[in-house]
Amino acid sequence: MGGKRQNQRNRRKRQVRRNRWGATGIAVLAAVVIFWPYTLIALGAAALGALGWWLWRRDRRARAADREFRAADRRARARATVAALDILSWREFEEHVAWLCRRDGCGQVEVTGRAGDLGADVTALLPDGRRLVVQCKQYRADRSVGSADMQKFLGTVYQHHRADLAVFVTTAGAFTRQALELATQQRVLAIHRDYLGLWNSGTPLLDLIAVNGAGQGRRERRKDG
Repeated sequence: MGGKRQNQRNRRKRQVRRNRWGATGIAVLAAVVIFWPYTLIALGAAALGALGWWLWRRDRRARAADREFRAADRRARARATVAALDILSWREFEEHVAWLCRRDGCGQVEVTGRAGDLGADVTALLPDGRRLVVQCKQYRADRSVGSADMQKFLGTVYQHHRADLAVFVTTAGAFTRQALELATQQRVLAIHRDYLGLWNSGTPLLDLIAVNGAGQGRRERRKDG
């Protein structure tokens, strides 16, 4: 007798579960029938959003690749001739000087030129560990760098930036006599357009010290350690 009652209870439980599942299925079907337009709209919006995001990412990558190609092309043209440096922006010129430093084996090369840089446009470590600080001036070829520019550089390059090798590089055709005297007295490597052409075409930076007789020398002011 007890077994029959247990079987009846089990059948009732199964029937209740079936009824619940049936009701749930009917409710879901009813929701789909009633709300299917909104469901399709939501799915369509999600698909359009995903497509838009994919197209945006693709466009962004294409633009980045195009910018890099154009920058590489400008650098290549600049390396081909010093005259091509004149078409670069001031920021691109600093980037190119940084590239020349890397080419010559410098490490930790950083383009720091910005408002308030206190005369340091490019900083780096020379292969022998000394600190290099470069001031970049992109002037016309028929211009000369005057003593005021050199004095401003000297005001910060050693005490503030603690340079071991100070370099003033310009696309200008020359330094004035007073500016060169300051550079020689204060041991600044002054690179005007002609020397920039030598550096640009492959002459190592340190070899230019012997060319113009300025700069800190190869082992003077070597950093400890």
